[in-house]
Amino acid sequence: MTRLNVLFCLLAILAGLDAIAIPLHHEVHEKRERLAPRWTKLDRVESHKLLPMRINLTQTNIENGYDHLMKVADPSSPRFGQHWTSEEVIEAFRPSKQTEQEVREWLIRGGIPANRISHSDNKGWFAFYATTEEAERLLYTEYFEYEDSVTGGVMPACEEYHLPKHILKHIDYITPGIKLLAPSHSKKDAASLRKVSSLSSRNTHDLHRVSGVVHTDPNDLSTCDIAITPACVAALYKIPPASSAHPNNSLGIFESELQFYYQKDLDSFFTNFTKIKNGTHPVPANIDGGQQATDDPFYAGGEVNLDLMLAYPIVHPQTITLYQVDDYIVQANQNDTYTFGFNTFLDALDGSYCTFSAYNETGNDPYLDQEYPDPNTGGWQGQLMCGVYKPTNVISLSYGGQESDVPISYQKRQCLEYLKLGLQGVSFLFASGDSGVSNYPAPYGIDGPTGCLGPNLDIFNPTWPGTCPFVTSVGATKVYPGYTVNDPESAVYDPAGFPYAVNFSSGGGFSNLYSIPEYQADAVANYFKKHDPKYPYYSALANDTGDIRLLPDIEALAGSTGGIYNRIGRGIPDVAANGDNIAVYNGGEFGLSGGTSASTPIFAGVINRLNEERLNHGKGPIGFLNPSLYANPSMLNDITNGSNPGCNTIGFSAVPGWDPVTGLGTPNFPKMLEYYLSLP
Repeated sequence: MTRLNVLFCLLAILAGLDAIAIPLHHEVHEKRERLAPRWTKLDRVESHKLLPMRINLTQTNIENGYDHLMKVADPSSPRFGQHWTSEEVIEAFRPSKQTEQEVREWLIRGGIPANRISHSDNKGWFAFYATTEEAERLLYTEYFEYEDSVTGGVMPACEEYHLPKHILKHIDYITPGIKLLAPSHSKKDAASLRKVSSLSSRNTHDLHRVSGVVHTDPNDLSTCDIAITPACVAALYKIPPASSAHPNNSLGIFESELQFYYQKDLDSFFTNFTKIKNGTHPVPANIDGGQQATDDPFYAGGEVNLDLMLAYPIVHPQTITLYQVDDYIVQANQNDTYTFGFNTFLDALDGSYCTFSAYNETGNDPYLDQEYPDPNTGGWQGQLMCGVYKPTNVISLSYGGQESDVPISYQKRQCLEYLKLGLQGVSFLFASGDSGVSNYPAPYGIDGPTGCLGPNLDIFNPTWPGTCPFVTSVGATKVYPGYTVNDPESAVYDPAGFPYAVNFSSGGGFSNLYSIPEYQADAVANYFKKHDPKYPYYSALANDTGDIRLLPDIEALAGSTGGIYNRIGRGIPDVAANGDNIAVYNGGEFGLSGGTSASTPIFAGVINRLNEERLNHGKGPIGFLNPSLYANPSMLNDITNGSNPGCNTIGFSAVPGWDPVTGLGTPNFPKMLEYYLSLP
């Protein structure tokens, strides 16, 4: 061997002295391929520092969740209506006993004392504190500090870590690990993404003031083309007065963002349009410092008043439970909306969700969710509420945003929670949005000058959470001038300036994230076969790139195909109800309002009434609605006129059968009642 070769060998040996010797029975479990430019790798984490280790165990049956849900929601199933308990849900999706045992044994053999290891309530992960030295020895890795140039934050992470081969299948991921947990935008940038227009996140159209005398005859149906009253709603959908109030059947309504009801407004509405006693008000369910009512007309909430004034005439004497989420400080923050989701709300309904792990998301997000106790002056000082409120059978939510503005893993985890609650018999109904096939254009929306996506700003931009296949998305219809409650309704469309500042049309289209669910497949196939919209399309679902926006890959594909909507995506809405010219009181004044957030409490109220009848007949609540709705669409009023414009197109058209404007149609209470009472 030459001297040069000897020198090279010595250098190689010296270079390997600091390298980690990986046992032959270990393999890399996760490895970061590249470091994003915003991050800078600093020094090694000191060996004595404590790291909050979290081992996310591989859960069972998540891939079978849809099948489990169909067994209790499909009307053709012999187990229809046999909903699960929360304990049964936890048990069904928990890691296997083998996974729990083998991972625990590996941790103990690796030097982590058994008394230091805790197991989450939902059984999804092990947690413990370990020194950096212990963690590095356990995972055969090295931890460094990484600094985020945008936020200035510093966090520990490794470039890769190793596990025994027999353990690999039992663990999804480990933190701290390779993931750098800040989103791809700073917290400030994330907040700016949350600045959606009030129109796209919920309906808070400024009330369209009308002149003239308030109707004194609550049964007057001659002016339903001018103002939709409770009598108009009842006539449109053949809803008889309610007469019973089952103790287990309160209608749930979600509110936030300074939406406080004003009792005097409710009383004025009750006096002029109903026989409901003054003083009637919702059951409070205040979550994380939420507050319900105001004594000041200036703070009266147009959204909550709209929801209550539509729902009460349908369900009373049944109660309404008002889920008011977040403290006043949080709600008053102009950067806070529910575009990004409903984690704190879901926490309060399901204690196991607080620590539930799915799609590389565990618990609440430090950037996108509220922190409790609230560190802000005057904020709520209580702990984050977990499992405090039993969910009502039906929950109406008039809030949301666009799929494109929500991290994929973040929204997928929440979508899976709707599946879990659906298994327990809860029906979630979400407004489909008020801006047709897009978001609102700037400055009303946050998705650019047209509200559409892609390099040419022409790709349709669907709303979320309605695109989650485990909720029911509700679109909007309208009684147009000159028509009556005895005439077919049309899809709602109000051009900009008449009366709102921007176009108002029923949100609808196809998801870029979720595929067409089986229960909807025939309806969507029939739509494309008989009523193809003739727009260029693409066929792809977005992958989680770790970016805060989900569409870089979709935009690239659409750009190469010229497509402007996703042919294989889950279609919305599922159903519809009237959503324009709604008679309301707000801040002591009478006026008209509208939006799919009006349609949603109407349809939710109908479902609550159906549950009331089922409970009175000794049956259980319907639960997840969509399979039974699509199985018997003839119980709905098919809407065949109108469209939902956007992205310089007329959008999609309402046609016979399901369509991505009004879904299957509006409720027909007698037909729906007959059908649902016929089910077990």
